[in-house]
Amino acid sequence: MTDVLQHRKLYEQVVERIRQLILSGELTSGDQLPNERSLGERYGVSRTVIREAMKTLIQNGLVEVRRGQGTFVVDGTVNALKQSLRLMMGFASEERAEEMVEVRELLEPEIAARAAARRTAADLEVLRAAVHDMDDALDDAKTFIEADNRFHIALAVATQNHFVPRLLDSVVDLLQELRGHIFQVSGGPTRGQRHHRTLLAAIEAGDGDAARSAMLAHLAQVREDSRLALEKTKRKADDRNDELDGDAA
Repeated sequence: MTDVLQHRKLYEQVVERIRQLILSGELTSGDQLPNERSLGERYGVSRTVIREAMKTLIQNGLVEVRRGQGTFVVDGTVNALKQSLRLMMGFASEERAEEMVEVRELLEPEIAARAAARRTAADLEVLRAAVHDMDDALDDAKTFIEADNRFHIALAVATQNHFVPRLLDSVVDLLQELRGHIFQVSGGPTRGQRHHRTLLAAIEAGDGDAARSAMLAHLAQVREDSRLALEKTKRKADDRNDELDGDAA
């Protein structure tokens, strides 16, 4: 079957068609694209147009050329979104961090509810493993945060919606530094784990309302611990500034 393009800037239209295939999940990371001739036949364009399209896709981080193998899809969509969000976060970072926490509050309760309704046995295995790893890492910030990320991304994957994990991963990644500070708040990891276990139980039971409520409670705890962490960080910065002023005097 062909998908002929008939308007100007043909290579841009080829880029858009392939980009949509990647965003929809029809093409996923690691998939190999057909060769130039096959793509040209599919879209009714010349190999020159296909080459221009490939250059643009490579520049956008959506595909890569592996010497002697061909052209393969890479998941550049998340990186592109992270870069855009990181640019916005670069200004007034403390206020932006609070706004990103609010984004989680808008997204994750419904993610949890959908995950409860749609999760598979494989999803449950990943969620249980992440909770287990967090239990074993209450004194290890790096390991705990990595497992925490896996838990929340696994919930997003369990929605069976290809866009949701990419969106959530971008948001969670930008809060990495803040989550490190939250881990240092007294009792923070233990409180977080209580909420994670409640969430897991709701997902296992397939109870969307309970999962939504559990996530709301968890994110309320995250917001409060974020406030405490940011206050602590600000106090430390003020103390350092006072020391530097004293040395200068």
